[in-house]
Amino acid sequence: MQAWYADIRHAVWKSPADVKRAYRNASFVANNRIVFNIRGGKYRIIVAVQYKFQIVFIRFVGTHQQYDQVDAASV
Repeated sequence: MQAWYADIRHAVWKSPADVKRAYRNASFVANNRIVFNIRGGKYRIIVAVQYKFQIVFIRFVGTHQQYDQVDAASV
């Protein structure tokens, strides 16, 4: 998680294509949400991205099992 955070903190994303170039396994859902798999999918992080302002809001961090219980588009 710390390595992911360090990466994201310095990222410059202007569009979803920029995210996909850096994280091929990132999943895009509605409302500008992106799901990242951490530690081989053991953990999931959902973020909301405001590309115009270069802001990434962490909306959820949890295990894969916990992730299955939330709606990634609305969390």
